[in-house]
Amino acid sequence: MKFGVFDHMDDAGVPLGALFADRLRLVEAYDRAGIYGYHLAEHHATPLGCAASPGLFLSAVAQRTAQLRFGPMVYLLPFYHPLRLIEEVCMLDHLSGGRFQLGVGRGVSAFETAAYGLDFAETQAMYHEAFQVLLKGLASEELTFEGKFYHYANVPMILRPLQRPHPPLWYGTTIPENADWPAANDVNIVSLGLRANIRAINDRYRATREKLGKGATALLGVGRHVVVAETDGEALRIARRAYPRWRESFRWLFRRHGAEPRIIGIYPPTFDELQALDNGIAGSPATVRDFIAAEIEATGSNYILAWLAFGDMSLDESLRSLALYAKDVMPAFARVP
Repeated sequence: MKFGVFDHMDDAGVPLGALFADRLRLVEAYDRAGIYGYHLAEHHATPLGCAASPGLFLSAVAQRTAQLRFGPMVYLLPFYHPLRLIEEVCMLDHLSGGRFQLGVGRGVSAFETAAYGLDFAETQAMYHEAFQVLLKGLASEELTFEGKFYHYANVPMILRPLQRPHPPLWYGTTIPENADWPAANDVNIVSLGLRANIRAINDRYRATREKLGKGATALLGVGRHVVVAETDGEALRIARRAYPRWRESFRWLFRRHGAEPRIIGIYPPTFDELQALDNGIAGSPATVRDFIAAEIEATGSNYILAWLAFGDMSLDESLRSLALYAKDVMPAFARVP
């Protein structure tokens, strides 16, 4: 088993500079605690994502850490000029000594897409084409590509990634049908949703790889809100306060347009309801260990991504949660395959 962290870096009600400074201190603690990977979301025009340019923040992460792997979850490929992104990926990979993790995706919010002047009906095709350009550019000394959206002729690729042919790839999904593409293309996944749905995603991913004769080396991650404290009551007190603020940020841009996020059903109004769905946990180390053991059994995941900072959790609350998680939870699963 491996343990990672997923982070929306949502608005915490503090000045932006303080949010960034606190999060960097927390990321340093992730590194010391032996967390495998840090995965940062990209969002725009919404309080759900204050790291709207994840590469900028991750460049600071590269300098503050020594072992931690990190990357966007995910770069919204239609929002980028492919050549610019190729160069950014190469720089981050070298700045980190080869620890960069390359998450890719289309972007799930039509409202964020519209803010960038993009047609949501076209971004799926743009994403697949941009992905081809990205991988070809990272692996080539010269880039030539002719597509519907992108055209390049003999562009020299002066910057090359440290990890060849490219950094490890990641993709986020919430539905089983979307597991086929990452499985076929050797892409690790992070899934959100209820346990039965996560099991269906992971089973389909493994079945696709088996059908194609591929090995079972990918990481199949699941993201959950996690708060650890000395007692269940203390952990729940923090989670009950912090989670509604995160949920309001999650809904904010959609509500502005008179809508709700497609997956709002898996994020009910209160943390107690979230926990009842097994979509998050707040408790003592023993309670959290039991939750993770059940999670592994129910979903077949081999990578647990805890959201250790969300809503208005303070830095001290997140640091204490991490300390207990690393000391009294993670070691219990060190030998789980």
